[in-house]
Amino acid sequence: MALGSAQRRTERRPAIEAAFPGGQVEAALDLLHLADLAWHDCYGPADLALPARVLEDVLLLADGDLAVLVRVALLAVRDFRDVRVAADGRRDRSGGR
Repeated sequence: MALGSAQRRTERRPAIEAAFPGGQVEAALDLLHLADLAWHDCYGPADLALPARVLEDVLLLADGDLAVLVRVALLAVRDFRDVRVAADGRRDRSGGR
């Protein structure tokens, strides 16, 4: 079932609050909304937003840094496979999957 952008924002909020300082939460959520729009433009019309796994990869690589989130989100829209490889590499180094 397709979710609206407001519902996606609400569902993402806990993860964003855990990953980013309080003053950056709204900006990070705004950026993810823009990333959803870009994703839809590139991969739509069926894909309305970043897939959950791509979002997980993006948040992992951003590591709570808003500037890095901007760069990684852009890279994910351009070619999410590069982000996947980088995120999997970080997971391998940290011993988690």
